[in-house]
Amino acid sequence: MPQVRSVFISDVHLGTRACQADRLLDFLREHPSDYLYMVGDIVDFWAMNRGIHWSVAQNTVVQKVLRRARGGCKVFFIPGNHDEALREYSGIAFGDIRVEAEWMHEAADGRRYWLVHGDEYDQVTRHHRWVAVLGDVGYNTLVRINLWLSRVRRLLRRPGYWSLAGYAKQKVKRAVNFIFDFEASIAHATHRKGADGVICGHIHWAADAQIEGVRYLNCGDWVDSCTAIVEHLDGRMEMVRWGVPRAYGAAQPVFDRADLPGLATARVADPAAPSGISGRMP
Repeated sequence: MPQVRSVFISDVHLGTRACQADRLLDFLREHPSDYLYMVGDIVDFWAMNRGIHWSVAQNTVVQKVLRRARGGCKVFFIPGNHDEALREYSGIAFGDIRVEAEWMHEAADGRRYWLVHGDEYDQVTRHHRWVAVLGDVGYNTLVRINLWLSRVRRLLRRPGYWSLAGYAKQKVKRAVNFIFDFEASIAHATHRKGADGVICGHIHWAADAQIEGVRYLNCGDWVDSCTAIVEHLDGRMEMVRWGVPRAYGAAQPVFDRADLPGLATARVADPAAPSGISGRMP
C-alpha cells in the first residue's frame, strides 16, 4: 500500500549544477505512489544550451522514475518552458510515461485539479523570451551563491535553511507583484475550466492558497526550496518541504492578496505549521 496516492513535482532542472537531485531521490524513495505527475521544467534545455552538468544523482532520478513507471505507477510528464521541446509529443506515451500539455486529475475525494506548468500565464516568458532567459541566468547565479552560503552556515553551525533567492523575491516589490499577477491569472483560468483547483509550478514559489474560490497549489522547485505536493489516500492535498527541519523551516511571507482585485487572503506554505504541510530532515 503506497504512503500517498499521488505525487506532484515540478522545476527539477536536471542538467544543471543547482538541481538538488539527492534530496529528490530521498523524497521519492519515501513516497511511493499510484500516480506521479512531473509538472514541467524537469529537464533544463535552456541551461544545457550553455553547458551541461549531469551528475550520477541526476541520472539516478531518471532511472528511479522509469522504474516507478514500469512498476505500475501512472507517470505523466507535463512539459514546461525549459523543456518545451517535448510539447510537440503531447498525447504520446514513451514506454510507460505519458506526455500531456495539461491534465485534469481527479482526487480520491472527487475534487478535480487542473495540472499545468503555468508559463503561459507568465507575461514575461510569453512575450519577452530574452528577458526570461536573462532572468534565468540571474536566478541560477543567486542559487549558486546560496549553495556557497549554505556551506558557510553549516561551518558556523547556524541552524535552518535560508534562501537568498527567496529573500530577493520577498524584498523586491516587482517580484512580489509578479507572483500575485501569476497566481491571479492562473486561478482565473482554473475557475473558467470549472476545476476545483490547480497544481502548477514555473515561478519557484511553493504555495497553498484559496484564490477566487479555487485551490491554488504550486509545487515549488528542486533547485532552491525542495518542495512537492502529495495527495493522501483520502484525497487530502499536502505540501511537503523536504530536507528542512520543522523547527527551523522559515515560512514564506504571507502577502495580503486583498491588495489585488479578485484575490482573497491566502494560506501560504509554512513548513513549521502543525498541519497541511510537513518537512523532513534527511
